[in-house]
Amino acid sequence: MIPATAHRVPVNTSPHINDSISEQTRENVARFAAVGPQLLEQRLGELDREWDVERGTAALAGVTLLIGVALTSSLGQVWLVLPLIVAACLLLHAVIGWSPGLWLLRRAGFRTAREIAHERYALKAIRGDFQRLDVVTTPQHREDLSRFEGEGGAVVPDPSPDAADPEVVHEAIRAAQ
Repeated sequence: MIPATAHRVPVNTSPHINDSISEQTRENVARFAAVGPQLLEQRLGELDREWDVERGTAALAGVTLLIGVALTSSLGQVWLVLPLIVAACLLLHAVIGWSPGLWLLRRAGFRTAREIAHERYALKAIRGDFQRLDVVTTPQHREDLSRFEGEGGAVVPDPSPDAADPEVVHEAIRAAQ
């Protein structure tokens, strides 16, 4: 059985490299959890611009295809083998999540979109973006809650967690996954 798209790349990557990427994510979250809001915002912006392994694969394939076409036009038809190999690699990557260039990209630190999202949402959780929301499912419940809040009975929010606490960092990463 072929794993779901979100899991194909990690399944086809060495456990050592996956562990290294996970450890780097943990270190990033711990480091940026202890800084001020401005640096945290900067890191979130960097994560928004980070290239994932899919984009890296497409770029690597594009560059290799251009080189293959240039070699074919200048040195002869025998170089058409290079674009054919790239096409086969792209097909492999699309179907099973593995291609010969994958090890190079993963070793270079390219993460999946899901791995990038784990760091992003862990940082957002530490920043306090996700507050607990009481589940209010019926109009009667909403009306009762509104009346209760109007009488001065609003629920006091929990105190903010200490972002410098390693347990908070660990919990944020676990929740983001």
